[in-house]
Amino acid sequence: MTTALGAFYTGRPTEEITRDLLGHELIYTTPAGTMSGWIVEAEAYLGEQDTAAHAFNGRHTAANAALYDAPGTIYIYVLRGYYMLDVATQAAGTPQGILIRGIEPHQGLDLMRQHRDKAVPEITNGPGKLTAALGLQSKALNRTMLGAQNLTITPTATRQPRQVVATARVGVSDGSWHDRPLRYVVAGNPYVSASRKRDWDRVNHG
Repeated sequence: MTTALGAFYTGRPTEEITRDLLGHELIYTTPAGTMSGWIVEAEAYLGEQDTAAHAFNGRHTAANAALYDAPGTIYIYVLRGYYMLDVATQAAGTPQGILIRGIEPHQGLDLMRQHRDKAVPEITNGPGKLTAALGLQSKALNRTMLGAQNLTITPTATRQPRQVVATARVGVSDGSWHDRPLRYVVAGNPYVSASRKRDWDRVNHG
């Protein structure tokens, strides 16, 4: 992983990193071809203090060990049968991370459709949907660094959102942090999960 990539995921609050990640491009290279998409939705999870985080109260297991690794480490886990893609933030030993929740396809849309036969934007407008579309259906890359193998995120934004909105996280109902505004979305983008069609910017996608 490049120095620029590593530096992006530390030295600032995870909330700020998550917000700034929107517009960066997630790129996955496979023998069948390269697939990519701009990140339009992401959620911050703030470690031991965060009642919704996997590391709440210092929980440290083999399953969530990636969160304790160096910033920029890939954390893949399974939730309700779906693979989820997370990236560790902050220095090693500080278990905070970002869940990638939605991407707008850029490269390899036809290949994504082979993996997940859905129309746009349904193909990648959710965390389990985007990993299915990419064919990322194993934990093989768990605890590896972004850019070390065939999965990376550009260190800078390749599209600049016009407006970013912070909302409560999706599917988090328990604990005192359930309504914290830690989900960041590109306003008006159709690939944001559970977005309303009437709010879509159909021309520029936000």
